[in-house]
Order: sequence, then structure tokens, then C-alpha cells
Amino acid sequence: MPEHEVPEPQRPAAGRSAGQREPRRPTAPDGLLVVDKPADWTSHDVVARVRRLAGTRKVGHAGTLDPMATGVLVLGIGRATRLLTYVVGADKEYRATIRLGVSTTTDDAEGEVLARVDAGAVGRGALDGAIAALTGTISQVPSSVSAIKVNGQRAYARVRAGEQVELAARPVTVGTFVVRGVVPGVAEDLAVLDVDVTVVCSSGTYVRALARDLGARLGVGGHLTALRRTRVGGYGLDVARTLEQLVDGVGAAEVLPLAVAARATFPARELTPEEATALSYGKRLVAVPSGPHGTAELPVAAFAPDGALVALLVDDGPVARPVLVLAPA
Repeated sequence: MPEHEVPEPQRPAAGRSAGQREPRRPTAPDGLLVVDKPADWTSHDVVARVRRLAGTRKVGHAGTLDPMATGVLVLGIGRATRLLTYVVGADKEYRATIRLGVSTTTDDAEGEVLARVDAGAVGRGALDGAIAALTGTISQVPSSVSAIKVNGQRAYARVRAGEQVELAARPVTVGTFVVRGVVPGVAEDLAVLDVDVTVVCSSGTYVRALARDLGARLGVGGHLTALRRTRVGGYGLDVARTLEQLVDGVGAAEVLPLAVAARATFPARELTPEEATALSYGKRLVAVPSGPHGTAELPVAAFAPDGALVALLVDDGPVARPVLVLAPA
């Protein structure tokens, strides 16, 4: 799906004559902004809009959502863009609808139909068994239209250019894959099943691929018809803002400060004044065996006695090594 810019809505400009430029907005504070992404927008579209609303170009996102998907998109503003690499590693929660009986080129509703198979004979027992087989740590082949790079080029770009792309399987963890409802239907005179599910999974898991593989296990094919991300790490829809709610700008009321944002997703380590000073110089600390364990995917957030976020740490044997210092000396 080609990325596109969605036009900025034209709002009345009281007291400003035609041809005058809109006054520059105040620069938003550093922190994370959780946006409830609308359908038919790319993640790039949302970043471009928020750059204007936040009065700064220093805005990035922590993991894309397909244009058809809605829900939680975590953005970093200012210094918080440095956190995004690590927020990407947090687990994610989705609500999705999988249509069994139809497979597509993209494993979602935006692709061309590859095959239709009558799914009327698929029973709940078979459905639950196939879902159980796709739960836990599994080996998953990403969708060929994913953003994974193949020889320096995105897989979806190669597919659009007419190439056949085969991606290698990779281990992912699907912690939760449960059915919320099953709705029988008819498409092109064949029986289909629309299965509403909740999925909680590790970073790098493709829900489109789960839909594809569920249909394959049941012998009828499947694809994703709806996807809503409800949580990334500790950031859920309860703290998300729609673009309509942000139309007047992005200020302190909408942005999660660095320390608050870090506590919401990363395990926390409270520092002594001496440790906080050492970390501010990029020095390593003694690891705390009984304390939080930091990994490359999900490091530990280290906080000074005053509550400020000093650094992110990963365990390296007997020491805790800073991978990101946010309060340098």
C-alpha cells in the first residue's frame, strides 16, 4: 500500500487574512505521546501531522501500524525519541477479526483474493485446536508485504515490483490468542467465518501472519479484516489521544514526561545519589541479583532519588551497563 499524506483539514483562521501563514505553534515538551491512529493513515502520516501540531520536527514512532489498522501508536517527542528503540521491544495487545475461507496476497483485506474455500464445516473444536497450536513460542514466517528488509530493500517494495519474496521464519511469542466471538457469513456464495480474537504477543509478531496460518491449519485459508492495537507495553488506549483531540496542539497535558513514560513500560531501578552520578558519566554499576533484569529488548529504567530518569540499563554479567544516558553529567 503506497504511503500517502492525508491533507491537513482547513480550519477557520479568525483575525487572519488570506495568504497569511498560521503562527508557529509552541514546541511540545519532551516525552511520549500515545495516539489512537485512525484507519487509512500510515504511521508516517501521523508523525507528519504531529510534527506540525507539536511545533518540532523531532518526532518519531515506536513501531508502525498498517494503514488499515487503528489504535495505539507511540510517538516520541524531543529527547524521548531516544527511548523509541527500546519501546519497540515491549509486548503488544491487539483486537482483530480473521475471516476464514478467503486467503489474499497480503494476508489482509487490502490484498487480492488468492483462493476461496467453503469454511462452513469448521467447528469450534477444530478452531480452538488450531489457535492453541499458534499460541506460545512459535516459528512464524512474516507476511511477504512486511517492512523487513531483503538485501537492503523493504519486502513490500519488492512484492509491489512483481518479485516473489520468501522470508525466513523467526521465533515469536504469542502469549494470548483467544476467541471473543465467531460470526458465520457468506461471501461469493461460499460460507465464511469471521473470528474476533484478542492477541497479546512479542515484538516482531505479525497478526496478519497469524490469520494466514490459522486458515492454513484449518485447510480453508484466512486473512485479517480488522486490526486494532489496544496496548504497547504499558501504554494503552486509556492514555491515547485522537488526532481530533490534538487539533489545537500538543502540550504538557497530552505528553507523558520521560520519567512517567519509562515507569509505565520498563522495569525500574532506584539509584543512590552516588549511582546516579556515576551513571550520568556513563559508568557501569554493580548488578543487583535480586533486582530487575535488563535485556536488549527491554532494559531497566534507572531513576535518581529525585525521580528523574537517568539511564536505561542492561545486565552484562556482574555489572549493569548503560545503553542510553538521558541525564548526562
